[in-house]
Amino acid sequence: MTTSLADPLSRARQLPKVLLHEHLDGGLRVATLLELLHQRGITPAADTVAGLAAWFDANAHAGSLLKYLEGFGLTVEAMSSPAAMERVAFEAAEDALAEGAVLAEFRIAPLLFESHGVAGEAAVEALLAGLARSPLPLGEKSGLIVCAMRHLPPEETERAARLALKYQGRGVVGFDLAGAELGHPPSQHARALRLVRDAGLAITLHAAEADGAERVLEAADHGATRIGHGVHLVDALRDPARRWMVDAVRERGLHLEVCPTSNVHTGAAKSLETHPISELWQAGVSLSYHTDNRLMSCIDQSEEAAALLQHTTLNEVDLLAMATEAARHTFLGTAQRDAALQTIAEFSAPLVPPPPVVRL
Repeated sequence: MTTSLADPLSRARQLPKVLLHEHLDGGLRVATLLELLHQRGITPAADTVAGLAAWFDANAHAGSLLKYLEGFGLTVEAMSSPAAMERVAFEAAEDALAEGAVLAEFRIAPLLFESHGVAGEAAVEALLAGLARSPLPLGEKSGLIVCAMRHLPPEETERAARLALKYQGRGVVGFDLAGAELGHPPSQHARALRLVRDAGLAITLHAAEADGAERVLEAADHGATRIGHGVHLVDALRDPARRWMVDAVRERGLHLEVCPTSNVHTGAAKSLETHPISELWQAGVSLSYHTDNRLMSCIDQSEEAAALLQHTTLNEVDLLAMATEAARHTFLGTAQRDAALQTIAEFSAPLVPPPPVVRL
């Protein structure tokens, strides 16, 4: 019998979750975006909350990466004041908590706002202030990952790296390369990544979303312990001559931050039914599920979980095990990690049968 969406969604909302991959400029509330656009005198794509939500939904399902990315032009400009950034960060953490997040890391490229008159330092401080106000508080259950845009010259990614390091230990927990992956491998930004790695700041890099499986290991060679997306690693899994790459990913303890719905919208996967998350999970790859851009993909983390339950072979125990893997790989502190693991374990205990008693 086919399960209705309402059933998995209701249950999915109860699951404890760990959010590792969410772009703040891709996750605004629609109502907040509309209000910020009006405040700045920017003409929105639609002038009502319902209309603007429908515009994002249409872009997500257009089958075009360009259409999917079109919304970032609106969000970056709308957020381009410290007050707006603080609000967006605060609301993002509140929304994650409402979806059952026990830990959450948010990411953004602060230097994107320089062209709108906001210095990188002011952007980071506003975002950290917003996270600090949330019931999912900064440093205890949330943190900020600074992104650099990989299509820009290495000098620019080095500036982003130095900005991240300035706030290391003050709420910034990691560094990332985001943006157009194809043609811009991690090796182009080796100096920036070396700066971050040598300073002990954690690294997660977008890899194998729009490029090949080999980019996962290249990212690891430059210090990444987590991989944003990584879905094309499945190509190596399916090729006996390249399966060693998957073995290496497991041996090196890399963790994939997979964003299934977004992957479908951006063309990295054809559908949820054929998404490689199940195949990689069954192959023993450490991974977890995330939203990427709640606004652009019109989905929250509970809806993401429900979609996986409905359209893939994954079950509730799998999703809880993924949350455990995500917590194990958080960039937050040991105490925060252990508390999250305890919460997930307590929720999971009734669902996992005890080992059989061996009678001698």
